[in-house]
Amino acid sequence: MKNKFDRIQKIVLLIIIFGIICRLIPHPPNFSPVTAIALFGGLNFSDKRIAFSIPLVVLFLSDLILGISMINLFVYTGFLTIVFLGTKIKSIKFGNIILSSFIFFLISNFGVWIFGYPKNIEGLILCYTMAIPFFGYSIAGDLFFGYLFKFSFGKITSILPSRIN
Repeated sequence: MKNKFDRIQKIVLLIIIFGIICRLIPHPPNFSPVTAIALFGGLNFSDKRIAFSIPLVVLFLSDLILGISMINLFVYTGFLTIVFLGTKIKSIKFGNIILSSFIFFLISNFGVWIFGYPKNIEGLILCYTMAIPFFGYSIAGDLFFGYLFKFSFGKITSILPSRIN
């Protein structure tokens, strides 16, 4: 039992370190592994406290360096929603990744609208319109990291149980 617990701890630590490093090194806007981490965690960790905690730890620790604002509440909520989606899906595949990207786009940019745009329909439309270029980067990053997690952790999970406890 202890050996299994040690392996899980190592995987969790590896995911957290990977996520933080990817958020801190120079990269295109919104091209990060957090969506993949959230989907992967929700899908693979039977202990949902771990699944929901990993993206929050990645975000919070990297945000200590990148900066924290009220919009972070919406960013964190977006990723928690993606973890929840991960608990309901059967596998990481194209449609699930695109849905996750869209969920994050809607929730995070709603926060941007609340804190940075006029509180009317024109402001809302302008906010989402201005976010479209970032959405392209999000989709590209989510697909890249989603499939990276699917295939690289496929190797690891072939050694571990089908659902990581």
